[in-house]
Amino acid sequence: MGNILRVLAITELQHGPVFYLDFEDAQPKEAEAELWSQVNTVLEEARDILAQLQVYTGAGEEIRQAIQNPNDGQMQQKAWDAVCPLVGKLKSFYEFSLRLESALRSLLEALTSPPHSPIQHLEREQALAKQFAEILHFTLSFDELKMTNPAIQNDFSYYRRTVSRNRINNMKLDTENDVNNEMANRMSLFYAEATPMLKTLSNATTKFVSENTTLPLEETTDCLSTMASVCQVMLESQEYKSRFNNTETFLFCMRVMVGVIILYDHVHPVGAFAKSSKIDMKGCIKILKEQPPACAEGLLNALRYTTRHLNDDTTSKQLRSMLQ
Repeated sequence: MGNILRVLAITELQHGPVFYLDFEDAQPKEAEAELWSQVNTVLEEARDILAQLQVYTGAGEEIRQAIQNPNDGQMQQKAWDAVCPLVGKLKSFYEFSLRLESALRSLLEALTSPPHSPIQHLEREQALAKQFAEILHFTLSFDELKMTNPAIQNDFSYYRRTVSRNRINNMKLDTENDVNNEMANRMSLFYAEATPMLKTLSNATTKFVSENTTLPLEETTDCLSTMASVCQVMLESQEYKSRFNNTETFLFCMRVMVGVIILYDHVHPVGAFAKSSKIDMKGCIKILKEQPPACAEGLLNALRYTTRHLNDDTTSKQLRSMLQ
């Protein structure tokens, strides 16, 4: 993802040490290898999940025909046969979100554990920092695809209506892809979110902070704010942008920046938009608004609708107006 990037830490680190973050070629050191390997397995699955979601077209036509012909048993069966494997796929996406949550928590633990500071961790364990960024990139990519694909909700809603109406009404049951009531309820809550993967990671980060009572909150928020600052530097600097090999690298950085901002806003008591925030929100929003809407509108919407503190009294009118 471009060359090794020289990152000058900002805020209180402005006069501190200079370090590098390599989002492309960072290789795990011996101490990182075990965790890196575990997370890499999840990331490999993430790529497959995205590929499946990109070609998810749904069973819209079969569902329409079944609804228009309620007394035609053949049409009902055809719709059911089309929807079942799709719901099985949606189930696998949901189950993957739980593995992604576990991977994120493991990385947070590694990147915030004493005696090193989060800044030192990011400098020393760049392979893990890269994986953290890749998880956020996947998360925003997944949610953007989900938000623009109404077939996901339509398919699942039809499945639930059909099951509840007559417990499949003597239709053949696809046992491999069947979703029991408990799983269906959890999936329903998951897919009801505009950004389900991001919601999962936000909850995971909040839970990580609340459960690790001996770990100062600043260890987690500093890790997140530093990642946001890293991405901002990469996106603002003409020198760094000129090293990018393709346009996807730029989008990668934007997604990671937005992802860590949202996580920071969920776990920090006053959030990312307050004047005391260690994230330059004005600068980050400015970067997004300078991009074509096709690239940035989904990310701007993520900031508008999935952050916690945007509408707080501590958020300046200028920041609010920038996101309107």
